[in-house]
Parts: sequence; structure tokens; C-alpha cells
Amino acid sequence: MSIKVLTIDDDPAMTELLILLLRTRGFEVFTANSGEEGIKKIVELHPDILILDLMMAGVDGWEVCSKVRKFSTTPILILSALDAPGMVASALDAGADDYLIKPVPSSVLIAHLHNLARRARLIKPKQESKTKPLEIY
Repeated sequence: MSIKVLTIDDDPAMTELLILLLRTRGFEVFTANSGEEGIKKIVELHPDILILDLMMAGVDGWEVCSKVRKFSTTPILILSALDAPGMVASALDAGADDYLIKPVPSSVLIAHLHNLARRARLIKPKQESKTKPLEIY
């Protein structure tokens, strides 16, 4: 099963990079280069996961996040250059499910997307180890 990802970032180079990276990992990728366009695409495409930049002209990522939360429970991963703890908290309070700071290693991004997909039950979790559980005293 292919996971449908919509990435919203006003930097076309960033959305192109995400297309290249995610498609090679089996994701179905769609892009929008503004908040307004992104909201329209969420409604028409019903993506499984949303990757969202915060700093955009016009409708910014916080506004997109809060508008999306009014009609959708789609997992939202913020991918932003903003790394101040207050910004992270603000984005999570606005309805984001996860937050990564640019630049992020591709393996970390993929792991976070798989985690969001597992939580949304889009993919099955890996089989648990058959070893005896660790006892904690």
C-alpha cells in the first residue's frame, strides 16, 4: 500500500527534493507551493500525511495547520528551519503531530513518516521480538 503524502512549502526546490526522496522510498507524493493551494489540495486529495513548512507568505504553516484541524485528522509533520522551542511548542499546540528541523537527514524524515503512518494505522507495526521482555524492578 502506497502512502499518499502532500508536502506544502513555498520553496519549489524543497518540494522537488521531497518528491525525489519520497518517491524512491515508495511514497505517493503531491506538492503545493502556498498555504492556500495546500488547503485546496488537502480537500481534494485526502492525503495520508501532510508535510508542512511554517514560514510561507500569505497563509503560513500555523494557519494551514489550524484550518486543517477544523476538518481533518490527517497527521501533520512540520518541516521547518525554525528551531526555537517556543516555535515547536506553538506548532504542536496548533495541531501538528510531529516537528523536524531543516536540514534533516533523509533517513530520519522517512522514519518519522513511517511512525506517523503506523500511528494512523496506515502500515502495520514491525513484528515484536520473540525474546523474553526485560523486567524492570
